[in-house]
Amino acid sequence: MKLKSLQVFFRNAFVAVLGISLLSLLAACGESEETTSEDGEVLRVVRIGHVGPLTGPIAHLGKDNENGVKLALEEANAAGLVIGGKKTRFEMVSEDDEGNPQKGTVVAQKIVDADVAGVIGHLNSGTTIPASKIYFDAGIAQISPSATNVDYTKQGYKTAFRVMANDAQQGAVLGDFAVKKLNAKRIAVIDDRSAYGKGLADQFEIAAKAAGGEVITREFTDMTKTDFTAILTRIKGMSPELVFCGCLDSQTGPMMKQFRNLGLMAIFLSGDGSQTKQFLTLAGDSAEGAYASSPGVPLDKMPGGPAFTEKYKDTFKQEIQLYAPYAYDAANTLIAAIQQADSTDPEVYLPILANIQHEGVSGNVRFDEKGDIKGGSISLYKVADGEWEYIETVGGGS
Repeated sequence: MKLKSLQVFFRNAFVAVLGISLLSLLAACGESEETTSEDGEVLRVVRIGHVGPLTGPIAHLGKDNENGVKLALEEANAAGLVIGGKKTRFEMVSEDDEGNPQKGTVVAQKIVDADVAGVIGHLNSGTTIPASKIYFDAGIAQISPSATNVDYTKQGYKTAFRVMANDAQQGAVLGDFAVKKLNAKRIAVIDDRSAYGKGLADQFEIAAKAAGGEVITREFTDMTKTDFTAILTRIKGMSPELVFCGCLDSQTGPMMKQFRNLGLMAIFLSGDGSQTKQFLTLAGDSAEGAYASSPGVPLDKMPGGPAFTEKYKDTFKQEIQLYAPYAYDAANTLIAAIQQADSTDPEVYLPILANIQHEGVSGNVRFDEKGDIKGGSISLYKVADGEWEYIETVGGGS
């Protein structure tokens, strides 16, 4: 055979082998992994991703979310769901984003590479927003149990959803409450410069001004700080009637101690990141009289709240921190969409997810055209005798 003929032969052979290899790889990616149960039954394995801060100062919130997802998947497995004609076993692939936006995108890609059917997360708005582009590009559904920044669902990604009210709703209620219910006119605002903290503080400021309040100063910190003496000293010199802080409990807890030690007589108000048991622990006696909000209704007033609380305690031998019911609802809503579609393919179940009606622990889960929860409500609380005391719930209509 001539040299040129040999070159053509080997080239064609190489292309053919490469093509077969690629087709085999694609076929393998499209197949569902299978496992065998203890009784020898063959089960189809479907992976569900979870991402949140599992280490660092707000790891207690991340583990709370993870536990909510874990409980939902365990119950789905116990129910023996059949998807696409095969009995299905759900497995959680959980990653730690440390509450860091850069780490968040890295683990988001890792989750995508793990071939998950959908993702529950992230916890923080600052990690949820950049990660959402990665999930959108991969065509995978993302349901956040706790990210409240309005920008998350404003991007137009048809893969992005959330199961709690956003900061526009929460900030509006907080601003109105501060001026009209707490009668505060001179207001100081602090935020941690995160997507969550700044976003909530921005919405609060807009609402407070609209209600007739005056924002006399806007102070900034970052999520790594726990000493706020200089900020609070400046604020004290301005004689505010109320201080609003857009931060998480890992900061507002220590802040409350410094607040009291400096003799600041203003009312203290914060958002859902502070309406936790951890805030009460970190602030101690200084927490008394503080106010905060949280999306949704109190756990004991949720349709499935008491039963969920009992299951959670029995399973994990600890108290619910904050967002676990929403993580549980997010996971169950995703599973419900997969069940109704009878498919784990996001292209098939995403249209169903967008139009779903799922009765969850926190209430009826329905999404608007942007992926926001419909009828989101906000509840207000005050610390009395070392516990969060419920005041009222605002909103909740369709």
